[in-house]
Amino acid sequence: MADVQLKAATAVVLGVSGILLLWLLDVLLWKPRSLLRKLNRQGIPGPPSRSFFLGNIPDMDRIGAEAKRAADAMGQTQGEGAGVISHDWPSVGFSYLLKWRDEYGPNFIYSMGQIPFLCVTDMDLVKELCLSTTPSLGKPLYLSRDLGPLFGEGIVSSSGPSWTFQRKIVAPQLYLDKVLNMVDLMVGSAEAMVRSWEGKIESEGGMANMRVDDDLRSLAADIIARACFGSSYKQGEEIFKKLRELQGLLVSVSVGVPILRYVPMRKNRAMWKLEEEIESMILETVKARKKDSSEKDLMQMILESADQEGLPPDMSSQQFIVDNCKNIYFAGHETTATTSSWCLMLLAANPEWQDRARAEVVELLKDGQPDSSKIRGMKTLTMVIHETLRLYAPAMIVVRRALQDVKFKNLRIPKGCNIQLPISILHRLPDIWGKDWNEFNPQRFVNGVSGACKSVQAYMPFGVGPRVCVGQHFAMLEMKVVLSLILSRFSFSLSPDYLHAPERRLVLEPGHGVILHITKV
Repeated sequence: MADVQLKAATAVVLGVSGILLLWLLDVLLWKPRSLLRKLNRQGIPGPPSRSFFLGNIPDMDRIGAEAKRAADAMGQTQGEGAGVISHDWPSVGFSYLLKWRDEYGPNFIYSMGQIPFLCVTDMDLVKELCLSTTPSLGKPLYLSRDLGPLFGEGIVSSSGPSWTFQRKIVAPQLYLDKVLNMVDLMVGSAEAMVRSWEGKIESEGGMANMRVDDDLRSLAADIIARACFGSSYKQGEEIFKKLRELQGLLVSVSVGVPILRYVPMRKNRAMWKLEEEIESMILETVKARKKDSSEKDLMQMILESADQEGLPPDMSSQQFIVDNCKNIYFAGHETTATTSSWCLMLLAANPEWQDRARAEVVELLKDGQPDSSKIRGMKTLTMVIHETLRLYAPAMIVVRRALQDVKFKNLRIPKGCNIQLPISILHRLPDIWGKDWNEFNPQRFVNGVSGACKSVQAYMPFGVGPRVCVGQHFAMLEMKVVLSLILSRFSFSLSPDYLHAPERRLVLEPGHGVILHITKV
């Protein structure tokens, strides 16, 4: 009898193990490769996958390492403030995409672990994808899975009805008419930073050697906190600090290799702990806010919506609040801070454009403060920001996941495939942008985006289509306010301590900060 029971139990274990193994093989191997084969049969080539679990990740690492060694040998990745700065950082950062584009053509396939990608740089197909309004394209699953501790199921990472519901709540609070009413708030926050810079310059004898990107990050955090959550940066400082720490850990996450995110390694344990701490702090903030619901800002709209009908059935009200607060905290300050930092670097390296932008700002402000009407007149500064976003867009790639089989330009893209638009490559196509594609030339935007290149769809710093960044008006206005105040008060040049090293983190950041010599005008 015992032998019969043992054999039965063994059969059950073996059966369950077999089912689990088949499921893993389906998820990790058969399904991703099946998607790639469907595209390959339609004439889309790509590099062979050399690893069972990692796909083309080993090739990406190898190609990247080779490009880095070659660039270091030529002195292209490091430059002193007085030297010539190369803006062609994708030749190292996305060397594998450029290599495969040269080998396989403008559209090609590859896999990152279990994630199949269709990389698209053919402008006809890019245009069709950008103009599409189909609900069959959503955000990639790895945002909410591999990068879940930061993005969760919030507006940045969700798809389908969940995203539609969240967008109805968040987007109206960031429409242009609402954002224009935030100018005074932005000026107030920026003035505090400007005064601190003036104090430092005076204390150092008229010129200060300053790392500005940290200050700009704190300023952007203060602005988003005041504008959207009714609090100052100091009140939410610990949340921002821990989010920044979480970002640092997520940079090293092996996207596309799902097994690793469940292993209790030290890095994973640290991420899980931070995720719990951030959630706890956000809920404490929410609890305090519920006691005073007089303000009608974005935070209040999120709180009210969490109790309404229409909330996605698979999302709790608490998750809705926490995930969207994290999304807005991150997207609302990290991208504008890094872009402002790159903008100051470029103006410091190009004094003729700094002088032009300052002359315009001084003429418009006339010793006053920026307001919505004066900001609309800042044409040169707008051109400078657009060119900064072309060369150093914080979001380096747009990815959409096919939620259903979709067809574009006679190409049937199977459900589950990720469509990748490499912003940093599209922003540098010589046949679209001209022979000066690798130069800082804001003049190209003198007649707007449509006059800057041969196809407006090649410029996408805020994303594309229905999923375009809901905060783009807020970001542009904030950058104009902050940069105009800095230009009107200070003159700056690159410090010899500045090391030009763009780094691919969750956004494109100056790897060693932006260090400037700053004097008062």
